[in-house]
Amino acid sequence: MEASGSSTTQQSALDRYFKISERGSTIGTEIRAGVVTFFAMAYIIILNPLILGTGADVNGKVLGIPQVAAATALAAGVMTIAFGLIARYPFGIAAGLGINTLVAVTMVSSEGLTWEEAMGLVVLDGVVIVILAVSGFRTAVFAAIPPSMIAAMSVGIGMFIALIGLVDAGFVRRIPDAAHTTVPVSLGTGGSIASWPTFVFVLGLIICGFMVIRNVRGGLFIGIVLTTVIAMVVEAITGAGSSADDPVGGWNLAVPTLPDGFGGIPDLSIVGDVSIFGAFSHVGALAATLLLFTLVLANFFDAMGTMTALGKQAELVDDQGVLPDMKKALIVEGTGAIIGGGASASSNTVYVDSAAGIADGARTGLANVVTGLLFLLAMFLTPLYEVVPIEAAAPVLVIVGALMIGQVRDIDFNQFHIALPAFLTIVVMPFTYSIANGIGVGFIAFTLMALFAGKVKEIHWIMWLISALFVVYFAMDPILAAVG
Repeated sequence: MEASGSSTTQQSALDRYFKISERGSTIGTEIRAGVVTFFAMAYIIILNPLILGTGADVNGKVLGIPQVAAATALAAGVMTIAFGLIARYPFGIAAGLGINTLVAVTMVSSEGLTWEEAMGLVVLDGVVIVILAVSGFRTAVFAAIPPSMIAAMSVGIGMFIALIGLVDAGFVRRIPDAAHTTVPVSLGTGGSIASWPTFVFVLGLIICGFMVIRNVRGGLFIGIVLTTVIAMVVEAITGAGSSADDPVGGWNLAVPTLPDGFGGIPDLSIVGDVSIFGAFSHVGALAATLLLFTLVLANFFDAMGTMTALGKQAELVDDQGVLPDMKKALIVEGTGAIIGGGASASSNTVYVDSAAGIADGARTGLANVVTGLLFLLAMFLTPLYEVVPIEAAAPVLVIVGALMIGQVRDIDFNQFHIALPAFLTIVVMPFTYSIANGIGVGFIAFTLMALFAGKVKEIHWIMWLISALFVVYFAMDPILAAVG
């Protein structure tokens, strides 16, 4: 009797802390949805090492794939749990795609920074982001965004998520420039679904669609499991292998086969190997400051757009489309850049793929705790997450995109000064594979269109400031070239 009473008390405390019942969820739902979010995000443990772990810096140093994989999982686990416990929202955090490419390609390969110096700038980026959050400026930016642009960001992110799923599954493929065609992408290969992995994705999309239509509890989780089982059977029969060996017919990233082993000690040797101010002495104060500015702007608005969209999808925002306790959430999210840079895993930020768990019922930070624990476990059981191919998780991303696009009804397309900025925000995000790009183009367009429409008084001064900053952001390459 005492054990039962103790368990009930603990459950009640857990419920109260995370507001589980208040948000219409259950502990079981949060745990299951946290697992869904992990599998929707787990690809970053494979992809981030390919971006950061293979290239040499100016000194010939290579971070290494095993080292980056371990650091990526560590940072994601720590920050996702921290966000769940402090902000109490179901938004997973991991190394941001786009920002890691900026670090590897622009800072290390083009500008000649060492890995330690580049990661030092990422840490400083986090410090700036946290200061802006503590000061209340990030919250003020949220308040200054017109409702039409908030809706457009959510719809654009939904389109972006769907495109990620379609591309990762090979359903949509980029046609190489050498093809001399006016069409930059194609359906599958040569207009056909010609690979087994893509066929598995289509089956998974049908399964997940059925689960949503029939309102099956945990349907998306079940969909991922069933699609993974199908993928393993298909791989056993066809031997499709990896896309590294067969770019057309292979599995993208993980091959769905049972691993030979189940664990090992993670190599965390690159954690803490950073030079905070080294970039300023290496390339000069002006160039380093411009690179830092690029990081801050990309990080700032990528996270802002993602949190807005996820909050609306989870129905956690208020009447103004703002999350309660937004300031606290922004401070924790900003810390992700400090932790990610310090771990040499690049800036960690809120992950748009968290929408998969939200679609499966996640409403509280408890789901984040589950996701984070799985990331930490992945450091030791690396082969296990490789059992689930991206083609099995991609259908969930497409389903989420279909759910999020419904917010387009909140945009008044009868007024062109509203319609054009919203439209540009929506299409630029998926077409450029960047949330920040979509927000930047949309903000600039909104400010100009409102000016042309004679509605200057409706433009908040912060919108003018952000638009000007994005003009500098988009002109960063020629500016860097001009300052040498």
